[in-house]
Amino acid sequence: MKTHLLALILIICNIQIFAQKKLPELNLLDLKNSKHEIKKIVQNDGPVAISFWATWCKPCLNELNAINENIEEMREDFNFKMIAVSIDDSRSINKIKSTIRTYDWDFDVYIDINQKLKRALAINSIPHLILLNNKGEIIWEHSSYSPGSEEELFEKVKEARKNQQKKK
Repeated sequence: MKTHLLALILIICNIQIFAQKKLPELNLLDLKNSKHEIKKIVQNDGPVAISFWATWCKPCLNELNAINENIEEMREDFNFKMIAVSIDDSRSINKIKSTIRTYDWDFDVYIDINQKLKRALAINSIPHLILLNNKGEIIWEHSSYSPGSEEELFEKVKEARKNQQKKK
């Protein structure tokens, strides 16, 4: 009896751990202070990556720059969409636009000023990448950055696109 109960508990825990998370019903601000629903922002026929970052986070900037270097090829080949979500607070929010201009990023940037999305997704550290499939389901996550780790994102994007095409 105890063995069956333990097995049942383990199965329930595994189901909860491996269940695909969905994005919550929240709004983000664009750089003009307009609100946008996160679910509308991520609508795309292909994979979508969301990078949580801040202007003061050097690894975040390095990761976004590395992704930006290959963004056009990823869009063309895999219908990939990239979104950067700043978690800067009111003291550093003014640095966001100048940071984007400095690095000339070729993707949309939104602001999670109260960090509601970050908290809802239980993100504890940045940089943090989330990859969504075309249904808006979170299929992969990655924290931290070291040079070359963007390649893992690109491999996951290719895999997601391939899986999507198989289902058609």
